Amino acid sequence: MPEMMAWPRQDGRKGIRNVVLVAYLVECAHHVCKQIARPFDESDVQVIGFSGCFPSEYGQDMMTALCTHPNVGAVQLVSLGCENFKKSQLAESVRASGRPVNVVTIQEAGGTAAAVEAGRAWVAQTRAELQNLPMVAMQPSELVIGTICGGSDATSGITGNPAAGVAFDRLVSEGATCIFEETGELIGCEHVMAERAATDALRPAIVDTVAKAARYYADMGYGSFSNGNATGGLSTIEEKSLGAYAKSGQSQICGILRPAQRPATGGLYLLDVVPDGPPKHGFPNINDNAEIIELISCGAHAVIFVTGRGSVVGSAISPVLKVCANPETFTHMSGDMDVNAGRILDGGGQLHDVGTEIYEKLVALGAGARTASEALGHVEFVLTYKSQSPSNPACYPN
Repeated sequence: MPEMMAWPRQDGRKGIRNVVLVAYLVECAHHVCKQIARPFDESDVQVIGFSGCFPSEYGQDMMTALCTHPNVGAVQLVSLGCENFKKSQLAESVRASGRPVNVVTIQEAGGTAAAVEAGRAWVAQTRAELQNLPMVAMQPSELVIGTICGGSDATSGITGNPAAGVAFDRLVSEGATCIFEETGELIGCEHVMAERAATDALRPAIVDTVAKAARYYADMGYGSFSNGNATGGLSTIEEKSLGAYAKSGQSQICGILRPAQRPATGGLYLLDVVPDGPPKHGFPNINDNAEIIELISCGAHAVIFVTGRGSVVGSAISPVLKVCANPETFTHMSGDMDVNAGRILDGGGQLHDVGTEIYEKLVALGAGARTASEALGHVEFVLTYKSQSPSNPACYPN
């Protein structure tokens, strides 16, 4: 396998990308950010942001975690000037992490054109400086990898998700950190997951986390089950959950994370994306990209995305490795896919073979390889309001 090389960060982590973020702190600054990034369209300059004007602790925590992510090399913050986002606090967090940071305030800069000019000049200069930064060797044990499934069908739980689980088991055995989600798609699997808990205290916490998700979706009157899932051959949320559960592999579960929380050790973690209490801001995640970003906020260098029906999304900050579970979908949408797990159904490979391919492609990302979504320019980003509570102490590994 190729040798992984990465950019060292001040906190001891390493990045397999060296992205310059252009981040808006309210929707009013979104257009200016897009204009700043436009001349750098073919490079790792990416737009992210929080659109709301009302205060949000969750939004602040998420933006802080993302702007100090190991794959991020520098951050250009763009403020309108009268929003409630704590821009000085965010800028100081980025600066304290050892990354270059610049703040452009549109109202103070003199409007759109002046803010765009100032932002572009800083990004151009900073990109040139980042290109001279030294890289160091990185081992697979240092990887943090997330996994998600979307556009699921009846093949997802037969080929793609179990293959992702094989890759997870290998990564965990080598000391890496792996994160799976979503509790709203694990309903019915909670007691099976609890049997894999690393501690006695973690077992009831896993059960309670899934029960909370079930209550939340019941209050909303809608679960994590789409028309596409049904036409793809899935019958119930429980059947979908069995497939989604398979991507976690068979390793011991060492803890439960909340979005923007960094894993304390290597091992396998469950990401709880459902807020505590009654619904305040609608559905926990309105689409797959919101979940991808939450995985990335926990430090994921890359995300395995398993799809049966076919999904084309990627993400800002971290590459998304697309694993296609359905052989017909892979043939039809091969340009968007990285791994053909559907060949298991065709007799063209075994589960272990596909799991090994996923693992090797993840390692290759650290040696300069690009995913299909990266090559196609996919840098989707979604961050909305959510209420957030601290984790139960039982959720942390000893």
